[in-house]
Amino acid sequence: MQRIFSFITKMVDSFRLNQEKEDFHVIAENIDNGVVFKGTNLWILVFAILICSLGLNVNSTAVVIGAMLVSPLMGPIIGLGFGIATSDIGLLKKALFNYLFAGIVALVASTLYFALTPIHIAQTEMLSRTSPNIYDVLIAFFGGLAGIVAIASKMKGNVIPGVAIATALMPPLCTAGYGLATLQWSFFFGAFYLFFINTVFISLATLLTARLLKFPQKEQLDEKLSKRTNRIILFITVLTIVPSIYFGYAMVQQDRYMQKAMRFVKSEIAKHPTKNSFLLDNEIDASEEIITLIYGGENISKEEINSLEKNLIDFNLEETKLDIQIGFGKKEEDEINPLAAELLTKEQKIQDIEEKLDKATQKLDSVQNINIVSGKIFKELKAQYETVISLSMQPSIEFKDSSNLEVWLVYIKLNQVLNEEDETRILAWLQERVGNKNIYIHYKVTTPSSSDRITPVFVP
Repeated sequence: MQRIFSFITKMVDSFRLNQEKEDFHVIAENIDNGVVFKGTNLWILVFAILICSLGLNVNSTAVVIGAMLVSPLMGPIIGLGFGIATSDIGLLKKALFNYLFAGIVALVASTLYFALTPIHIAQTEMLSRTSPNIYDVLIAFFGGLAGIVAIASKMKGNVIPGVAIATALMPPLCTAGYGLATLQWSFFFGAFYLFFINTVFISLATLLTARLLKFPQKEQLDEKLSKRTNRIILFITVLTIVPSIYFGYAMVQQDRYMQKAMRFVKSEIAKHPTKNSFLLDNEIDASEEIITLIYGGENISKEEINSLEKNLIDFNLEETKLDIQIGFGKKEEDEINPLAAELLTKEQKIQDIEEKLDKATQKLDSVQNINIVSGKIFKELKAQYETVISLSMQPSIEFKDSSNLEVWLVYIKLNQVLNEEDETRILAWLQERVGNKNIYIHYKVTTPSSSDRITPVFVP
């Protein structure tokens, strides 16, 4: 029993900070020196902002991390919490002034950069800073704890750079600058809210740790003022954390929805609505609760679509809207029914086959050798547009009430949205390349902020 008690005592002692605690005057001096933004610190901040803005602009994670390591923005935030904890009004005022000054400088610098840069597409690195939630609160709080414990210890190590990376103060400010430059207020407010979360909870962690370590008070506050200060701190904390809880809950719900939707899609891949149909692609919109299934092969009847919709119940997706697309565009009922009527007779079937064979003999480059030609076209298109990820092509027949037309279905995946001029140029080039002006192009952009677009061209 004594051995157990001795072991527990040793374990408890391992967590004590008093033995490694730095002298209070040294801690206070280090924090005070890190608060002020002038000369070297100010220029480092500006350079860090520009580096971070560049990293976000080109979607480079490594550059963004580098900017966070360079940035001295942690200084005034820790100074705010330390000043409140030790009742150092002078340090608190200095920290608050430099925090606001640094924030304004950072916003101005990032706004100017994004106003001048020719690249205005919001990449994934930027998008991830616009939707803060409760998990960001926890990151900021535990990061702040790690930071102040390291500052208060004689064995500091490399904690501070790690805290700067984990809490990510620079990217939200730069993203807010992007929102101002492009007048996208959702970006500005979302990113600035994340920056405010980091500020509040790093300061709160510093405050609680400093009080736990019983740092001496520089000024003795009266009981009334002390209670008022605590109420203000509590109010700001609650005001900051409540929206993050809501956003965190929404994120969890979307994640659960995505899991159920993905299970449904996997189930539909294993079975096909018709014998000769296959799932080309799928899209899941968790916010709107829409699942899009893009099929190739035979047309899918209304009864078969109803059967797919009923299957949603088995996956607890009763409120989900199922969007069924055939090939590269949704077939309308008035197109499907005439087609079904025409294909009832053998004569029509034979005629269709003969037409396809005739056109195949005339265009060996585009039909008989479709795989080879598609590969060549992809390389040629990739050489012109680096944003192209993949390309799929297939000839098809468009059936109308009075005529049948040969068309091309083109499916292009990109990592960046094309402008209208580039889309027009690609369309004209493909028309010339395959010798057919009847082309339907389906663009799929991998960027989360973008959506699929179909560019149809029909020339009788």
